[in-house]
Amino acid sequence: MSLPDQPLSPLDGRYRAAVAGLGDHLSEAGLNRARVRVEVEWLLYLTDRELFGSHRLDHEQARALREFAADFGPEQIDRLATLEATTRHDVKAVEYLVREKLAELGLNSIAELTHFACTSEDINNLSYALTISAAVREVWLPKFRAVIESLRGIAVRYRDVSMLSHTHGQPATPSTMGKEFAVVVYRLERILAQIEATEYLGKFSGATGTFAAHLAAAPGLDWPAISQEFVTSLGLTWNPLTTQIESHDWQAELYSRISHANRVLHNLCTDVWTYISMGYFRQIPQAGATGSSTMPHKINPIRFENAEANLELSSALLDSLGATLVTSRLQRDLTDSTTQRNVGVALGHSLLALDNIDRGLTEIDLDEAALAADLDSNWEVLGEAIQTVIRAEVAAGRSSIADPYAILKDLTRGKRVGQAELVEFIDGLDIGAEAKARLRVLTPAGYAGLASDLVRYVEK
Repeated sequence: MSLPDQPLSPLDGRYRAAVAGLGDHLSEAGLNRARVRVEVEWLLYLTDRELFGSHRLDHEQARALREFAADFGPEQIDRLATLEATTRHDVKAVEYLVREKLAELGLNSIAELTHFACTSEDINNLSYALTISAAVREVWLPKFRAVIESLRGIAVRYRDVSMLSHTHGQPATPSTMGKEFAVVVYRLERILAQIEATEYLGKFSGATGTFAAHLAAAPGLDWPAISQEFVTSLGLTWNPLTTQIESHDWQAELYSRISHANRVLHNLCTDVWTYISMGYFRQIPQAGATGSSTMPHKINPIRFENAEANLELSSALLDSLGATLVTSRLQRDLTDSTTQRNVGVALGHSLLALDNIDRGLTEIDLDEAALAADLDSNWEVLGEAIQTVIRAEVAAGRSSIADPYAILKDLTRGKRVGQAELVEFIDGLDIGAEAKARLRVLTPAGYAGLASDLVRYVEK
């Protein structure tokens, strides 16, 4: 027995609640709503300037057309499907839908100005720029900023909590947990600024980007100026030099930056997962949740694992989009049409990951005792401090010790050295009294340098 119609993508099924906001912009319906808007605005642009014998529409007529575009919903979706079944062309179906509205409003006299001198890509590229811009600015960016703020809060909260670092997975010079989170915040804020500065480009220049049909219809008009004014009126940046399609370079730039953000977040997820496995973070039990179907004690770090997988999927799609959209055979091929329909899927996996990270960060708690115990078990990390102080003393003429690095290497490499052994070693050093006193009171927890102070670079 066959199942009833089911969503093929988990974004439209299991995870729909987390990504639904993108569907308002990057679905087929969202694209068609934008297409109707562009067709209507172009028609109003022409009539506002009374071009080709038209007259400026009155306030109510203009309002009715704009409301028709803004209120695009189930009725229009169904009607477009019917029209496209005949036209076999999605943009032509949109043109006919607008013409039907003109007839309903008694505006048949300007019907021929619908889609005037446009190639389908004139409508499509502006529509994609509008929908992608809205999806990024209104849906993806707010969630991205929320994750950054969550990370900032953790950085500030734990700025003074010393932890053993693990360069190459081995005990290393201590840091603080707050400083390590601050590193991620700083990285993400740079990418955030780049994404916020994205230019969303649009073209409006006909079948091969030459304004040929425009010039044939009205040789005396400054069509590049008209195109620029129209594109910028939509809140987009005008691209004056294109083939039939807008070149999509801005999309490649945007997707590269979002993919970069994904990878930084992926690094965060693997680190947090590792800290959880080391016992640095405790997972907070969630009421009713099951960690393992057979091991009742388990709490699995599923938020970060889910985020990892979705970040990988998102970046794979975004990288593919960025690589393929910037290429078009000669003046136009149709590969970008299918490719761009997957922008929502690519952003959806990233948005789902952001949601999981944001929720996951509220489900962990730092075990400061575990961090302190780890530090206290690794006094050998002070070998770096001791050999550096000796070298400074030698340079200042207060010591004649040869090759301090080698001496500390012999003392500490591959060994566990406790406080008593280090103090005894320090007491026997040929260095100044002030340097010796500083080293004698040094502890692993106190050897975090300026880690706490460095968090100020991400404080608000």
